[in-house]
Amino acid sequence: MLVQPIGARADGGFVHPGAMNSAERLDHIAAQVMLGREPWTSALHEVSDLAVPQMTAIGDIDPRVDAEAEASKRLAISTYAHALVWRLTASERHGREALRLIDGWAGFSGFTGGTDQDKLQAGWLGSLLGEAAEIMRQHPRWSARRTTALQAMFRRSFYPHLMQASAWNGNVDLTQVNALLAIAVFNEDRAAFDLGVARLERRSAAYFYLQSDSMPPPIDGDGGNISAFWSHPVRWVDGLTQETCRDNGHHAQYALASALHSAEIAWNQGVDVYARQASRYVAAMELLSQQLLTGDMQGICTNPLATERVFDTFEVGFHHFHHRMGLQLPHSQQLIIERVRPRGVSDWNIFHETLTHAD
Repeated sequence: MLVQPIGARADGGFVHPGAMNSAERLDHIAAQVMLGREPWTSALHEVSDLAVPQMTAIGDIDPRVDAEAEASKRLAISTYAHALVWRLTASERHGREALRLIDGWAGFSGFTGGTDQDKLQAGWLGSLLGEAAEIMRQHPRWSARRTTALQAMFRRSFYPHLMQASAWNGNVDLTQVNALLAIAVFNEDRAAFDLGVARLERRSAAYFYLQSDSMPPPIDGDGGNISAFWSHPVRWVDGLTQETCRDNGHHAQYALASALHSAEIAWNQGVDVYARQASRYVAAMELLSQQLLTGDMQGICTNPLATERVFDTFEVGFHHFHHRMGLQLPHSQQLIIERVRPRGVSDWNIFHETLTHAD
């Protein structure tokens, strides 16, 4: 059983690839795909369907304009999909396309909406592009020129919208952190990486509730009214999230995904956030899974009914806490088998976790 982070380097440098996908993990998946094993083979087919030709001319993005937001989303998803398919199958067609798309992203100038939606869009896109860049820097045709150009783009266009936490609900900050950590690894930026880890630790305590907290700590954006900020829970229980009673169909699942992705990136770089936040993350996974399995909010919120929409956002946490650490998460395991793998929704930075982290 692996109980220590795998990415620690004695010289303090960064391990590549070492965002959410480690070399060890990618090699393992490629071996399963080569043998035609499930669930990886079917999941790879789904990702391959996203690896389609795309236009690469993208100057700036106003996330308030739906067409611009959606176009950038398709482009980022396709970039990551091509990178994964190349790495897992050695398809040079996909490798060349991933490199072409990354070269196009190097000219991206930034987000122009002027609201915190810029920060959210930067988080969503940066999470995908940081992962894609980390994978593709291992391609034989990757060059120092590409590294320099992409690092400069990330500093110019993404850092201004990731370095400062959004004052909106906690899912936005956690999505920003997901992107910041992925990009910091690619940029080999220790200051940005440390900032991301510090934000992850602070937001985890202010987003995932434990009864031992008494009340959650204050955080920017809560308006000084914790109950309202948490959408007035009827009961405060272990695993409650700041947005459970707001919308456990979307925001709470996105926030959980981003927190776990961020912890996985830290793990791959030798930093064990998982251990420090285990009680919070496991409780949140199990409570949310129980709600989604039963359709019942368990008397926690004024709304008694859970969403029917399940995102593919439990594999990363289950892989760590169950497969690495040997913990039992029965509700999460049942949800993955019955709901996530058959029809879990992948969207934005919740990207086909069954392919990358099933076991």
